[in-house]
Amino acid sequence: MTQTPAPPQIDDLLAIMARLRDPEGGCPWDVEQTFETIAPYTIEEAYEVADAIDRKDYRDLCEELGDLLLQVVFHARMAEEAGHFGFGDVVASICDKMVRRHPHVFGDERFDSIDAQTASWEALKAGERAAKGEADTSALAGVPRGLPEWQRALKLQKKAARVGFDWPDVDPVFDKLHEEIDEVRVEFANGADPARLTDEIGDVLFVCVNLARHAKVDFSQALRQANAKFERRFRRMEGLVAGVGEALNEKSLAEQDALWNRAKAEERTT
Repeated sequence: MTQTPAPPQIDDLLAIMARLRDPEGGCPWDVEQTFETIAPYTIEEAYEVADAIDRKDYRDLCEELGDLLLQVVFHARMAEEAGHFGFGDVVASICDKMVRRHPHVFGDERFDSIDAQTASWEALKAGERAAKGEADTSALAGVPRGLPEWQRALKLQKKAARVGFDWPDVDPVFDKLHEEIDEVRVEFANGADPARLTDEIGDVLFVCVNLARHAKVDFSQALRQANAKFERRFRRMEGLVAGVGEALNEKSLAEQDALWNRAKAEERTT
């Protein structure tokens, strides 16, 4: 009777990565990689996980999670080769952190509310930073500079809000957004200096993140949906003109705008 082989385990993936990184007989591309060259792929894979979730494609999500896990294994292998740490240390570190930061689950501490739990979480993180010798005691401490800037804006706003620096409701956010847009208009009227426009448009984007936060909307998901909507409608415009043997770039802006409105109208009727 043929025995069914055991499904692959994490040790199998670790062995595959070790083989790929072997200077003698490994993959030349994998061997020459560094933390710096792999980091962009790690970020990309995380976004592909989010995309699969947005599309509710769970078969693809399984594959994308595997790709993301490979990134962790890749970094851990390079660290082990350099004598810094190994994959087991990565696992031990996150296990220790999760137990330490959840005393209400793995210990006897109890919280009366989610807010109290969040405050305890932040206090624990501050203690961890202090134990590492980090001297920054600001309420904004601990926001990584390597995050996408919209995400860093969100974290900065949340941290400021925890000490009371926040608008009480959404109405002042709208007022601020209108104010910042007006300031962009002024800069255009004054000659559109690139440095000034960068500053003022940055303010608009920062307020947009704040608006999404007050609306309890995921800024990244909202932007992904807007991108998908634009792409879907634009491709439909191309399909409409191709269907009559024409090209989109042959159409005037007014004609293109009419095609855009038709694509929008079709979506509303489906």
